[in-house]
Amino acid sequence: MPFPPLPAPLQAALAERGYAEPTPVQAAVLEAETEGRDLLVSAQTGSGKTVAYGLAMAHLLMGGTDRLSAPGQPLALVVAPTRELALQVQGELAWLYAKAGGRVVTCVGGTDPIAERRALERGAHLVVGTPGRLRDHLERGNLRPQSLRAVVLDEADEMLDLGFREELEAILETTPEDRRTLLFSATVPAGIAAIARTYQKDALRIAAGDAGAQHGDIEYRALIIAPHEIERAVVNSLRFFEARSAMVFCRTRATVTRLHGNLAERGFAAVALSGELSQAERNRAMQSLRDGRARVCVATDVAARGIDLPDLGLVIHAELPNDPETLLHRSGRTGRAGRKGISALLVPHNRRRAAERLLQAARVQAAWGPAPSAEAIREKDDARILAQATELAAEEPIDGDLALARQLLAAQPPEALAAALMRTLRAPLPAPEDLAEISDRPPPRQPHPAGAGNAPGTWFKMNLGRNGNADPRWVLPFLCRRGNVTRQEIGRIQVQERETRFEVAPWASDRFATAVRRPGDAKDAHIRIQPSDPPLADTPRPRPAAPRRQYEKR
Repeated sequence: MPFPPLPAPLQAALAERGYAEPTPVQAAVLEAETEGRDLLVSAQTGSGKTVAYGLAMAHLLMGGTDRLSAPGQPLALVVAPTRELALQVQGELAWLYAKAGGRVVTCVGGTDPIAERRALERGAHLVVGTPGRLRDHLERGNLRPQSLRAVVLDEADEMLDLGFREELEAILETTPEDRRTLLFSATVPAGIAAIARTYQKDALRIAAGDAGAQHGDIEYRALIIAPHEIERAVVNSLRFFEARSAMVFCRTRATVTRLHGNLAERGFAAVALSGELSQAERNRAMQSLRDGRARVCVATDVAARGIDLPDLGLVIHAELPNDPETLLHRSGRTGRAGRKGISALLVPHNRRRAAERLLQAARVQAAWGPAPSAEAIREKDDARILAQATELAAEEPIDGDLALARQLLAAQPPEALAAALMRTLRAPLPAPEDLAEISDRPPPRQPHPAGAGNAPGTWFKMNLGRNGNADPRWVLPFLCRRGNVTRQEIGRIQVQERETRFEVAPWASDRFATAVRRPGDAKDAHIRIQPSDPPLADTPRPRPAAPRRQYEKR
């Protein structure tokens, strides 16, 4: 379905950008029944919302002409939750209205407010900004709202999540009552509905597509891993899926800093985004991702809100999100504008139930399986390297290359030269990590504690006892970390003078034995774990008969 009639400059801009037909949300806001009305729109992230509201207010701003008047007081105001999103919106509206003579000004936190004031004084057709900075310019008189014909609240639910309700209400109360208000939100919680009732007039509710349906361009993977191998699994996931650019989500700034450092040390071109960075540092990180100098972005949820990266093909949840909305928001960074993407959740085996509940609440179907192994990555590398070498060999040789090639063939056998080429092509690739083998089968629904009832556990021992200050308080977490098991899968622990014996649940004993055979951390290299017979104390002993109570005769 083609676009409906639009001003000629906007039609030309869309054609230059390759927009042959509108996305569902763009088609919805351009229906005849929406003309001039307030809109409350919910749509999946990455569905083309910016262009949608840019087109929805085109006739209102241009008044039936093909060119905007000279810039003066702004005609439209767009409020976005974060600096990054505001800058992206500015870029989208700038190309959309460029041929119509449109001037778009941004007002965002972390930048020079004096420069923004001067830009507003020079005039603008559209102003895009964050709630706090826009409110400040309004209160100082730098931004004059009298001529506003349209106000857009973009990602309104995120603005409420970030605590901007007071700023939004202050902005809306200063704008003209006859403005058109377009409210775009991924979800419509009670707070958004309240704002719509208060500040919109007879708003038309639009749900573009099935808001509850799984995003068709995002493939979800749930990768079972050992709890202590998250960073190794991130490395292998980045290597296996080999996306042009990827985003790795963590919960805390400390985790972002540590994981970013580890990835950079392993040879990945990575940048970090977290709340502790200055705006200049954030801008440099984003620019390096956009121009291809960096391929991996490690970020917290707050820092990554609203980010739209070109060709982002992979999202990795290094730590599971707390709620389904965050899962969908993170995953929505990929699969945008018709491109395919992968959202990979790293699920420690002891958190599988939590991950299943999270996916169910988000109404997402994920393919379960183990994290990519080093062997699988090497197989993919071999195929990529062969294809790359074949492509290089098919190129037309430059003058002198053939002569040099003949000299090399005279000095070395062809197999040696081919192997040298393979080593050269493989050298820049970060080495994959060896991961513990974890079954992707669901664990028993209600496992009995180790050694309970008629399901006795398997006994092991380690060469550390009271002589080495062994204590169950640190032995238990050590065994869980070293053996890829949970606390519930460790039974009795008996600390003896020179060794410690302990029991592992029968369904976890093979996994435990496999994990402890692999080398552990250097600081624990002296601790050896091996199978053991049950201790003698484990043999049931008959209970002594209870003494009879003597009663005096009265």
